[in-house]
Amino acid sequence: MDANAARLLAAGIAMIGTLGAGIGLGHIFAAWLSGIARNPAATKQMNATGFIGLAVTELVLLMGFVVSMLLLFVVK
Repeated sequence: MDANAARLLAAGIAMIGTLGAGIGLGHIFAAWLSGIARNPAATKQMNATGFIGLAVTELVLLMGFVVSMLLLFVVK
């Protein structure tokens, strides 16, 4: 296997983490909206937890994307 093929394969493998983050975002928002629909009075308490979960999941997604882009465009 030449270096270019290995680099492309590694970038694809690094993007697998973004798949999990996308699924995680769907679960977070589904649970968040379900919780708010069941108890609208607790919206303020759920917002803090929801935004923290969103930020952590987005961080995982962005880190996987950055690693993939580094493998594609920086590593020779």
